[in-house]
Amino acid sequence: MLNLISVLIGLVALVPALVAFLPLFGWLYWFILPIAVVGLGVGVLSSGNAGRNLNLVVLVVGLVRLVIGHGIF
Repeated sequence: MLNLISVLIGLVALVPALVAFLPLFGWLYWFILPIAVVGLGVGVLSSGNAGRNLNLVVLVVGLVRLVIGHGIF
């Protein structure tokens, strides 16, 4: 059950992350990353790996995008 909740949280974080991947929307990752961290925490507590891995991907892509855009772009 926790894995399903983690996947749902990951999908909620993934949809705006796709929008934030466009130029000049990188600042959106500041709002997306805390959602992915919560999903990662729930995913760590679950027995499955899908939710944890989805949230890890959103976190890594978001962090790399913030570093490349200097936290703004």
